[in-house]
Amino acid sequence: MTDTPKIRIRGLTKSFGDKLVLDGIDLDVMPHTSTVVIGGSGSGKSVLLKCILGLIEPDAGRIEIDGQDLLAMERGPREAVRTRIGMLFQNGALFDSISVAENVAFTLLAQRGANRRAALAKADEVLAQVGLAPSVGLLSPAELSGGMQKRVALARAIAARPDMLFFDEPTTGLDPIMGAVIDGLISDCVRRLGSTAIAITHDMASARRIGDHAAMIHHGRIIWTGKAEDLMNSGNAMVDQFTHGRREGPIQMELRR
Repeated sequence: MTDTPKIRIRGLTKSFGDKLVLDGIDLDVMPHTSTVVIGGSGSGKSVLLKCILGLIEPDAGRIEIDGQDLLAMERGPREAVRTRIGMLFQNGALFDSISVAENVAFTLLAQRGANRRAALAKADEVLAQVGLAPSVGLLSPAELSGGMQKRVALARAIAARPDMLFFDEPTTGLDPIMGAVIDGLISDCVRRLGSTAIAITHDMASARRIGDHAAMIHHGRIIWTGKAEDLMNSGNAMVDQFTHGRREGPIQMELRR
């Protein structure tokens, strides 16, 4: 395995008005590994992903993919790199106005210019990889359960065989069994594609199932990194309080204004 990170983030900052959300984030994600990022609500986890995806422009810092700083690139090359990222959004973010199969094939049709028939055939193939029959492709997203919507969203994320995959709270809203099923599918897909993955989650069981490595954000900074299997026994007081859900500890609830 190479010693060069697939994704290397240095000094990433982002403010919204007078609210500092990212305060100099440093993070390395090695090739072909999965890193889970944990932290309280409002700690900056989703903003971090959105900065990498280009949905939010950071104020300062570097975001390197394969050693190239995205923020220093011209728009065209930057967007070309970002098309190599597959994203599973927290709520699935499926398009209600098109069928399940068209949702799965969306990236192939919109970004890759694939033949429609071939793209829909690929959608059936990818749906099978997440345990769904081709007949599901004919349905609309509104006809699916929450667990099935997550599977479809995962199928859409992997359809173009991206070499990077991002997961935003992949088990939110699912019962424990379905959450474990989704985690297993995520791990299988990442391994089969050989992708590099980042997942943000509050679910500690999910974090340990899908992560090789873990990092915790607090007040916009990475305060701990280590193996995901060590999350429940990190030796860091803040991480231990968060992962065990303890009311008492160094992390104090702040008043929202």
